[in-house]
Amino acid sequence: MLADGQYVAGRQLATVVYLALTLNRPLLLEGEAGVGKTELAKVLSRKLNRELIRLQCYEGLDLASAAYEWNYPRQMVAIRIAEAEGKSTGVSKTLYTEENLIERPLLAALRTRPSGPPVLLIDEIDRADEPFEAFLLELLSDYQLSIPELGTVRAEHPPIVVITSNRTREIHDALRRRCLYHWIDYPTLEAESRIVELKAPKVATELRRQLIEFVQALRKQELFKPPGVAETIDWAHVLTQLDVVALTPGVINDTLGSLLKYQDDIARLRGSEAARILSGIQAAA
Repeated sequence: MLADGQYVAGRQLATVVYLALTLNRPLLLEGEAGVGKTELAKVLSRKLNRELIRLQCYEGLDLASAAYEWNYPRQMVAIRIAEAEGKSTGVSKTLYTEENLIERPLLAALRTRPSGPPVLLIDEIDRADEPFEAFLLELLSDYQLSIPELGTVRAEHPPIVVITSNRTREIHDALRRRCLYHWIDYPTLEAESRIVELKAPKVATELRRQLIEFVQALRKQELFKPPGVAETIDWAHVLTQLDVVALTPGVINDTLGSLLKYQDDIARLRGSEAARILSGIQAAA
């Protein structure tokens, strides 16, 4: 299924995805940025024909943004109408109902769609504050959310949960225990060649070999942010757009900004260092 979705996965990753689907367990994926963690959730959504619900984590993420909040303007209107009609005594019972509930990604993921349970992507959880992880424990354990004013909302059929982390901080053990875990590393030269062949099919065979070997060599350098697979694919598209047939020091210098995202890294590679790496690749061929 992953291969059919143009996702190149090794046996270990394919196995843990299979187990997550069959055992209804959340899947925690860790790895460097740009190695395909988020893309895996997108492929599952497409190939299983399920809605993708994405929660992008960030510092300060709270319950109202992640799970639910009450429609306060609508509640205020209901109060004003009740006061005007002299029925304000029992209005509180009608304020906290499903009609006044605004669903955010976590609560929405508990609702089953006609196509089946959705894919819930909790992206870059390491960017959220640690207390947010504690809130997730109930959801990941029992696929339910407790709303004090309304009660407990349970999923009739558990969603497919994919959690990603770039490991900018450690995730708490309590959350890890509720998930199946897999570390996605940078791909091998052969796997990355297959990925570029699928994602950028217009790149000639020899150019594909050169650019992948160059990227693999860069990952061995002391860089602030080595290029991920996403940057490899971007670079392949850039070289195709420029009608490049073979790498040269000039081409590399002109296009490093599509491969490296920090000026210090670009300054270090541009010029003689890029030429040295390319020369080594050409000599090895």
